[in-house]
Formats: sequence, structure tokens, C-alpha cells
Amino acid sequence: MTRTEQPFAAASPAAPASFLRRPRTAATLAGVLALGLCAPAMAAQAAPLTATHRHAVTKVVAAGTTWTVEQTTTLSKLVVEDGAQVVAPDGKSITLTVDGVETGQKLVTTAGVDTAIQPGTYRGDVVLTIATATSTEWFGTVFPLRQALYVDDGVVADKSATAAVKGGKVTDAAARGIHLLSTGEDFNGVWAAGGDYTIADAVVRMTGNGRYDFAGAGASIVGTGDDTRLVVDHADIRNTGAVRTAVIATDGANVIVKDSTIATHDGTLPSDFTPTLFPGQMRTAPWMLGVTGNVRATNLVGPNTTATYIDSSVYSTGWGVLSTDSTQNGKLTAINTKVKTGSTGYGTYADGQTVLDRFLGTSFDVADYGAISTGGTIEFGDSTRSAVAALDDELDLGLTARELRAIRTQRTTIDSDRFGVMWHGGGQPNIDAGTVSIDGGTQIRTGETTFVDKGLQVVVNVDGSDGASLKTGNGVLFQLMESDDPGPVMVDGALVNKGVYHEPTAAIEKNASFDTTVAHETDAVTNFSDIALRGDFYNGMRDGRNLVVNLDHSSLRGVVSSSTTKHAIDTITDADWKQISEVTNTVSPAVNNGAILALTDGASWTPTGTSYLTSLSIDATSHVAAARGRHLTVTVDGVPTTLRAGHTYTGQITVQVR
Repeated sequence: MTRTEQPFAAASPAAPASFLRRPRTAATLAGVLALGLCAPAMAAQAAPLTATHRHAVTKVVAAGTTWTVEQTTTLSKLVVEDGAQVVAPDGKSITLTVDGVETGQKLVTTAGVDTAIQPGTYRGDVVLTIATATSTEWFGTVFPLRQALYVDDGVVADKSATAAVKGGKVTDAAARGIHLLSTGEDFNGVWAAGGDYTIADAVVRMTGNGRYDFAGAGASIVGTGDDTRLVVDHADIRNTGAVRTAVIATDGANVIVKDSTIATHDGTLPSDFTPTLFPGQMRTAPWMLGVTGNVRATNLVGPNTTATYIDSSVYSTGWGVLSTDSTQNGKLTAINTKVKTGSTGYGTYADGQTVLDRFLGTSFDVADYGAISTGGTIEFGDSTRSAVAALDDELDLGLTARELRAIRTQRTTIDSDRFGVMWHGGGQPNIDAGTVSIDGGTQIRTGETTFVDKGLQVVVNVDGSDGASLKTGNGVLFQLMESDDPGPVMVDGALVNKGVYHEPTAAIEKNASFDTTVAHETDAVTNFSDIALRGDFYNGMRDGRNLVVNLDHSSLRGVVSSSTTKHAIDTITDADWKQISEVTNTVSPAVNNGAILALTDGASWTPTGTSYLTSLSIDATSHVAAARGRHLTVTVDGVPTTLRAGHTYTGQITVQVR
């Protein structure tokens, strides 16, 4: 399958015929608003209803008139002429459905938050649902909400547009076998804001743009609030639209997705939309990451939020698949789940220094990055029964004994066309970008560099004792480099993603206060145990960061060196987004970018090319040697030196292979 092919069908603009033929069930919830004919109160200038019988009611809203729909109303035909308005009373929301499909509503303005019913003719089972207005807030912006089901310790009927729920059974504890279909904009399927609720065997098809995935506006399923536990079981969710996210967990909720299929596909943004990071307006991937796209499949937001994906398949055309963003103490977990992107995108994004992302038995098939991190901890390992059982307890997953037995033990695999893990700080070089731990039988295979660190303090721990392995396509295992993220810029008073990266040209000046021969707390540290490595380690920093490579009972064939990096082009704009993270290295003596290598417990290093080190430690059980038929020439501060076990060498160390 090529990257341009899609493993899941995109949502159709029209509901499948089988859905349209399915009769709507009678109200399954006490207190749900009746969907029969309700006589609307009309504005003075609105045209009258024309009725031949109860089920053949036509309403024409003439140009220049406004119809305020006072209560939920059923029609057989609605005509909204150009310049007409169909609105809800103050404090209420209005949702239009035709044959059970939410439709007809679009954002009034690109930057705004209000939607309006569009001119047109709507025929069939036409329902205008009037519900109590609901909203959510993000950084001072209030986003109006419309949703098929609003849950807060049970379904809240007067906040729900139940005409958009087709089939199945809805109770205060669960929604089972329902279909949620939408072709309008900024409409939510289920908004769970309290209590314990289950969505089982749901089919969701949403076509049309969402609004803002940090706030959850326009997503299929949202769990929000620290007293919310939402279980999504055997769901089939397929969306097409910008920020038409499938699942969002936010503000302390515990969202658990099991045995489900999720696929999101890019939409078409309005022509006047300008890519931005501004709160309330971000609707595309920041190109400065080296990805593109306008929809993330999932997002985890806010403090103390938990989201877990078990035995599921999650796909997005671009941008990202399993994301955490603007969270503190968030926990994102995937167990035996398939994570896949289209022609661009990342598998997971760990945002925030206290976030914890864990992947057990999960397969990544991605275009650009397996993972991107700005902090916290990312763990890759096996889905052993003991590990899954521990997570079941910790995360309140509520797995039955049968479900626990059904989870197979398997390893995590990351297959990336480009990079494995990338750390970035958005121009903040002094933050702790966190730890990545790899164990079990995890296999990481990349078309290019395995680990890319954009000048941040990081720790990588790789334990190969159970078969973990790393395979790099371009021969580079770890690249430490300056950030090439130009960030957004102000244009005409707006914060837009139009920054430009310029390759540095100034000579590097020695920082006399920085010691390149010792490991600092702020360095990039890599720890490898019980593993055989093939590949190179480069430190291309210009100022004040060492690269530390610790080999414990491990072997390495490759270069470990300070270097000078260079992009293929000196000036990178948004049109060149795929040049981000792409550098070549020229090995060179350290200035402010030490390369520190330590070998312990029988470790070995076989240099494959010239390496410039600032510290080399070889314990009594370890050794450094050239490959058969070649020999090493080593100097320390220009003095020829023979390397011996049990010694540490510091200074300007040059290792050459002849």
C-alpha cells in the first residue's frame, strides 16, 4: 500500500442509503423531546406553513426574513431562500436534520464560532431541534456546541439533538448500535460531561469541517471533566473534514476506546483561512514540525486527562494520529493498536513535561515521525499480561477477565518512512524534553534518522535484552542539532505560520564556561544495554550541549562525533516543509558540542569513520577496535595515543580508521 492510498474509506458526503432507509426508533429515553409536528412561532415577516396533512408540512423562509423556531419542529420540506435566516430563541441552539442526518449548518465566518443554516431546499424527514444552549471555553474563547447526545450522569434530553441519532438504543447508561451521521459543520456526536457512560457498536460518519480540536468543537466523541469515564467499544468512526477529530479526551476525563476503527481524512479549509498557532484558530498542522494536514484523529487535552486505545485501528490522512496537546499529567496509552498515517504525519505527539505516553504491542506505520515530544515520557514495550493488568488497575480500564485473556502478548513496532522520534521545543532550547524508553521486543525501523533532537535536554533508554532493535535507513541513529523551527510571526497584527528558517552563517564562538568533556544535566544522554547497534551519532549543536552515549554490554559499529550540520537549502519556508529535520553532517572537532562515549560491562565500539570525541571511557571489560583488515589512529589533544581498557581520555580526541 502506498502512502497515497487510504486504508479506510472516507466518509461519504451523503449518508449511505441503508442508513437513510433505517426507521428511526421510538424515543428510548424518558424526557426526550418528541419529534412530531410542533407549530412554530414565526417572525412577522416569515411566510406561513403550508400543510396538506401532518406528515406533509412545507415551510418557506423568504429572502430577507427571519424565522425564530420556538420549539422542536418537524417538516417534510424546508426552503431557505437566499438572505433568509432560521434561528433559535435566545439561550437555545438549533440543529437541522434530514432523514436523521445532521446537515445544512456552516460557520458564518472563518474566524468566528457561530453557525447558520444555509440557503437551500431540504426534503424528507426534516427536523429542527431546539435545545438548551451549551458551550465550552478555551483561552477566553467561548465555543457554542451542538450535539446529538449530551451526557452528564445520563443523557440530558434538552441539550441533545436526538433527531441526529439513528437506530440503536439509548439509555442513561449507554448508547448501543446507534448511527451518527453529519454533513454540516461544527457538530458533535456525543458530548460526555459527567458520569460513567458507554458507547457500543456505534457507526459514525461525519463529513464537513469541525471548528477547534483543543476545545472539542466539531469532534465525533468528546469526554470531558474529571468525573467522566467514557467507554467507546466496537465503534466505527470515519470522518472527513478539517479538525473533524474522531475522539477527544479533555479536562480530566478518562476515555477508553476498545476494539474500534477510527479514520480521519483532511478536509478543505475556507479560502480566507491563514495557518496559525493562535488559540482558538489553529486548524492545520504547524508545518515547522515537518508535517502537514488539517485533522488529527484523536487529541488528549487539559490537566489529569487519560485516554487509552485497546485493540483498535487509528488512522489519519496527515497531521497526527494519537496526540496529546496542552496537557499536564496527561496519560495516553495504546495497547495492541494499529497507528497509521497517510502521506504525511506523526504517530504520536507528547506535549508537556509531565505527560506520559505508553505503547504496548502497538504497531506504527507512519510517513514522517513515529513520535514527537516536547517533554514528559514516552515508553515503547510489549503487551505482556502483567503489564496490561497493571495498566488496567492504574487507568481504571475496567477490563473483564475474558478481555484480559483475549489481549495477545506482542511487541511494538515502529515503521517510519522518515524519522523515529523527534524532540523539539518551539524555540525554547533550555527545556527538559523528556525521556524515551524502549524495551521488550520493540523494533524501530526508519527510512532516515532514528532519533532527532532539536537542541534539547533528553534521555533515551534502550534495553535490548528481550530483543529490542533499531534499524536506521540513512545510517544515523542519533542526531543532535540546532532547532530549525522558525516559529510563527506577526503579520498585520495576526500570528501566522509564515516564519522563515535561515541557515546560520556566522562563525561559532567558543563558550569558555562550557565544559565539553563532562556530562551535564542538560545534555542529550543515550543509554543502551544488551543491544547491537549499527549507525552514527552526531552532535551538530553550536552552543552548549553535549551528546552522551553510554554503551553497557552493547556493541556499536559507527561514528560518534561532533559535527557541523547543513540543510539542503539555506532558506526554508512553509513551501519547503519537508526540509525540516533534514540535515547532513560533516565531522569536525568540538567547539561547544562535545561527544562523550562510555563503554562498560563488555561493551565494544568499532569506529567506521573519523570521529571527534571529547571524552572516551573504556572500562576494564570493554574495548575499542577497528574492523578486521583496518586499524585505528588516535590522538588526544594532538598527541598520538594507544587506547587501553580501564582508562578514560578527555580533550580533543580524534579517532581515524585506516
